[in-house]
Amino acid sequence: MTIQEQKMFGLGWPEILLILGVVIIIFGPKRIPELGGALGKTLRGFKEELQTQDVDSTEVVDVELGEGDPTAKKK
Repeated sequence: MTIQEQKMFGLGWPEILLILGVVIIIFGPKRIPELGGALGKTLRGFKEELQTQDVDSTEVVDVELGEGDPTAKKK
């Protein structure tokens, strides 16, 4: 395995450890699990919105065409 393959996002292990150390200093070890949970909820909600977006866009097309709306006038 070469050094280039070991890098994540162009960062080596020393840089990643430095970033983690700064995060622990700024937020504290007790606050990090809360931040992780909030990030997980945010990503979960974003994923659900992406999945429901397809359904919503189909409904919009149906309404524009007058389909699925019982009050729409038919010619």
